[in-house]
Amino acid sequence: MISEPFSSTSDIAAARAARPRRAVRALLPALALAPLLATLAPAPASADFRLCNRSTSRVGIAVGYKDGTLWSTEGWWNIGPNSCETLLRGDLVARFYYVYAIDYDLGGEWAGKAYMCTREKEFTIRGIEDCLARGYDRTGFFEVDTQEQKSWTVQLTESKPQAQAGVPLATPPLPPPAPKRP
Repeated sequence: MISEPFSSTSDIAAARAARPRRAVRALLPALALAPLLATLAPAPASADFRLCNRSTSRVGIAVGYKDGTLWSTEGWWNIGPNSCETLLRGDLVARFYYVYAIDYDLGGEWAGKAYMCTREKEFTIRGIEDCLARGYDRTGFFEVDTQEQKSWTVQLTESKPQAQAGVPLATPPLPPPAPKRP
């Protein structure tokens, strides 16, 4: 029996070129399902300190907290009306956090009697004592009791905190006691 000549180079090249196309075609259904599966997969738990501005104004936010034995204040986050922002990422390091907010559009503030250091520009300040002598402003913050949760969301409203499913409420912006010093 006489067989036809076989051109190994051209036939092998054609077979190799067709192989990836077949593999891609076989993967298309799986690739089409990938976005759907990604949305159904549980998201990793996020432990953060967040603030949601439920007012109709743009607000500036400063936050204070005790990390071990050292007090720190940080600011400013600018948050638009009806939006949220993560202020501190990761597990919370303290039970009590302190918030000061200023209403950029209508004036006014959410403040308290826990005095800490701030300044007009972006800042991270270590320590809450002698603010004026160190060249900072002395600002009254309101207390937020996170009840030792790993994450917390403060709902900043024009009047009092509003309930949101699954989100603990913050202490209303009433004057809290001054922070305890070590």
